This record gives sequence, C-alpha cells and structure tokens, in this order.
Amino acid sequence: MKRIAQLLTVAMVLGVSTACTGGSSNANQTNDMATETNQTAQANGFYSFKIESLDGKEIDFSKFKGKKVLVVNTASECGYTPQYADLQKLHETHGDKVVILGFPANNFGGQEPGSKEQIAEFCQKNYGVTFQMMEKVSVKGDDQHPLYQWLAKNSPNQEEPSWNFSKYLIDENGKVVAFYPSKVKPMGEEILAAIQK
Repeated sequence: MKRIAQLLTVAMVLGVSTACTGGSSNANQTNDMATETNQTAQANGFYSFKIESLDGKEIDFSKFKGKKVLVVNTASECGYTPQYADLQKLHETHGDKVVILGFPANNFGGQEPGSKEQIAEFCQKNYGVTFQMMEKVSVKGDDQHPLYQWLAKNSPNQEEPSWNFSKYLIDENGKVVAFYPSKVKPMGEEILAAIQK
C-alpha cells in the first residue's frame, strides 16, 4: 500500500513538472510566433506590419494601401513637441492625402517617460490630437522596433531618427520615399509639396 502511494506521488510530481514545462513551451511558442511575424513583415514590406495603437487596438497596416503615410517618432518633453500642433493641422487639412502615424519613443534625452495613458492624455489635452497614435516603441538601438528597422533599411539613404520628431514618408505603394529630420515642420513646404504629388 505504501509502495502504491509512493508511486502515485512520483506520478503526480512528474505530471506537474510536465505541465509546467508545457506552459513554458507555450510561452516560447508565442514569442517565436511574434518574432516570426515581425521577420515576415520586414521581408514583405510596410503593409505586412500589425502594431498596437496607443489605446491597445491592433492596427493592420494593409489598410493604408493606396495612401501616403507619414511616420513620426514623438515625445512630450522635447523642444520639437509643439510640432504636435502642426501634425494635427496636417491631419485636419490634408487627411485625405496623407495618414499620420505617431510613435511615442523615449530614445532621445529621456523626453518621453510617460505611460501610454499619460501620453494619450497629454496629446489630447495640449494639442487635441485625433490622428493615429501608436504604442510606445524604441526607434533605434539594440531594442529597435522591427518597423523602424525596416524604415531605416528602406529609406533612400538608410537613415535612422537622430532625434524626436524625425519623419518618414511612405508613398501609396508602400515605398519609403523620403526622410525628414526633426527641424522639418509638418506644415512646411517640403512635406506639403511631397504629399501633393
């Protein structure tokens, strides 16, 4: 009887151990799938990306086919932060010609320290932002988001953001056609001329 009890205990321990291992395996599989999706997106282009918005909804970039897209890395505590106002104006006046995607990033001077809720509140309260704000990402370095890896690799001069409010313009076919440094204003002639083409 004692021997049976011992065998049952061993069986239970093995069962728990297997279950734990299985759980870990599932987590690894999920991470592997996310990595694979990102690698596929990098290989297949702009429209293959699916990224969460600031409010947690998945945005499928395939919905931007046939439209110009301006991708901007944003920050709430930067000298260029007032460009939010110009981005909003561009959205309101030329939203039929260009989609704006704002990506909060804390890569430069620690100027975007906030949580997604704080960033959303800041954008709404100070600039009335209604254009699409995306999840907070890293736009350069070892943890650079796959989208920004793709943008840098495929921009005309393979440029990466050098500061907050750097901008990439993607044309209607998903090709990166221009990179604009922070000082180029969203409502400036350079960008307005490019979106009118």
